[in-house]
Amino acid sequence: MVEVMNGRGFTLIETIVVIVLAGIILASMVVPFTTGILQSTKPEMVATAMYLAHQQMEALMQFNYCQPSLATGTTAMAPAPAPFSNYQWGWTISYVTGAVGFPSSATDVGYKKIVVTVADPQGSTYTVSSVVTRFSN
Repeated sequence: MVEVMNGRGFTLIETIVVIVLAGIILASMVVPFTTGILQSTKPEMVATAMYLAHQQMEALMQFNYCQPSLATGTTAMAPAPAPFSNYQWGWTISYVTGAVGFPSSATDVGYKKIVVTVADPQGSTYTVSSVVTRFSN
């Protein structure tokens, strides 16, 4: 006699196929998820780097045009002060013309461009620029 199978339930093969497919799909989802978790600190690094750049720019902008603290030249990249010593920062002060885009000038024409650069622990760099001028009385 032939026994008729009742249409309820799953066979063992169907169950195994579902388990294998679920494993493949989950494995392909784990890689982007872990990558996202590892890079989740990047926004914090960007905010910290920009904070340091703006902090140094504010410190330089407090000086008058002719003060020695705004002498032209470039500082070497060095560790930022604690607790941010894993960040590197440096700045450049140079003469520029008053033309559009502020191209460099070899002589003092009344404008100095300050560029502060900060590098985060992963090596990405962030730059803040400003121009100061000599006011005549």
